[in-house]
Amino acid sequence: MTITFSGADYDELWQQNNPTPEITSDSDFSEIRQVVPESLGQGYIQSFQWAGIDLTVSNYRFHEDVQVFNTASYEDTYIGEIGFHLSGNRYRYRTGENFIQWGQCDELDDWVAVTYAHEPILKVDIHLAGANGFSRVITETLEDLPSEVRQCLENGNDYWLTEINTITPAMRLPLEQIFNCPFHGKTKQIYLEGKCLELIALKLEQLKDVNQKTDPSCSLKRDDIARIRHAQKILTANLDNPPSLVELARQVSLNDYKLKVGFRQVFGTTVFGYLHQHRMETARQLLNEQRLNVKEVARSVGYANQSRFAAAFRKQFGMNPKIYLQGHRSG
Repeated sequence: MTITFSGADYDELWQQNNPTPEITSDSDFSEIRQVVPESLGQGYIQSFQWAGIDLTVSNYRFHEDVQVFNTASYEDTYIGEIGFHLSGNRYRYRTGENFIQWGQCDELDDWVAVTYAHEPILKVDIHLAGANGFSRVITETLEDLPSEVRQCLENGNDYWLTEINTITPAMRLPLEQIFNCPFHGKTKQIYLEGKCLELIALKLEQLKDVNQKTDPSCSLKRDDIARIRHAQKILTANLDNPPSLVELARQVSLNDYKLKVGFRQVFGTTVFGYLHQHRMETARQLLNEQRLNVKEVARSVGYANQSRFAAAFRKQFGMNPKIYLQGHRSG
């Protein structure tokens, strides 16, 4: 079973469940703990805030799959975030992955955040106040970064940087120490700030290798990002008959190489990696609705061969689509 919310209804449910959340604060450090609504699952989300840094620690598990439909925002939004998913697949991030999102993001589309049932969600997110404060913290490290990455971090108002990578063993220790912080008050603030800076440094070390893994020109202009987002819309509107990479690039007035590299930077995956993930998630939602049989669902998401669809679905979700459908009908 899948529980579906609008973004506003989801937020309201959390607020109703936490009318007076646990808050600890002093002059420059605050801590807020919210408990997961009992109707959804168990666990908590804890936020720590001090000058320039907002640290969020999540430790929870849902009883059922939860999908939240978030409405598009057409206001310019500055994003400075580094996240670490120790456990659980949520939205487009998987167990064992870390990510960075940095820069000015405008004209966001409607999007769906899916959290799967019975998977423990253990994650740490570090939100930073802005490029100026961040750059002061890491000035020396910035000099060692590839010039294109440095340009993104220092001039986030004009550029956008997205990168997904693997959590390293060196990152796991400070992450576990954040979850098990033994201190209180000012000592806790100093301790957590040190761990955040350590994680930022480790992530920046990882970014030094970004040129070896993707095209060095990561500094996408807003117009490039708008064209890449348009390409994403074309893909999702044509799951049953998607255009080729060359045709897709032509439709959005980019060359195919720029589209291929830029798409990975904006969405954290390849063009057809994204297409595959969206096909699988759409197929899953269609099966949840129980209006179509497996063969019809396969055709709806672009699979003429039902066996290939079943193999792809099983690889993605660990279950044959026919068994998945039967389970929902019996449930």
